Amino acid sequence: MKTIDATNKKLGRVATEIASFLMGKDTVTFTRHTFADVKVEVNNAGLINVDDTKKRTKIYKRYSGYPGGQKELSLETITKKKGMKEAIRIAVRGMLPPNKLRAKMLRNLTINE
Repeated sequence: MKTIDATNKKLGRVATEIASFLMGKDTVTFTRHTFADVKVEVNNAGLINVDDTKKRTKIYKRYSGYPGGQKELSLETITKKKGMKEAIRIAVRGMLPPNKLRAKMLRNLTINE
């Protein structure tokens, strides 16, 4: 199990570190098509360093597929509703490869505020 302390670190830097561990890029036996059974734990997620302008201007978009189904949420609203844990989870999910292994990799991620 890998543990990462997110105190006073930038969101993107922490997310890339987590994503590389979850993919198994730090192991000797790394191959893209196999699942690396590595568990990652992130501590102090609430103390992560995010600028105020980034909180207001960073926008996450979702689309349901229906007309008028596009939703936009800022980083500020996501952190108010679900905390910084969700922001880290979204950032890591975007950095993992979009294949069948992504869901398995995200299950091995635990984030503590």
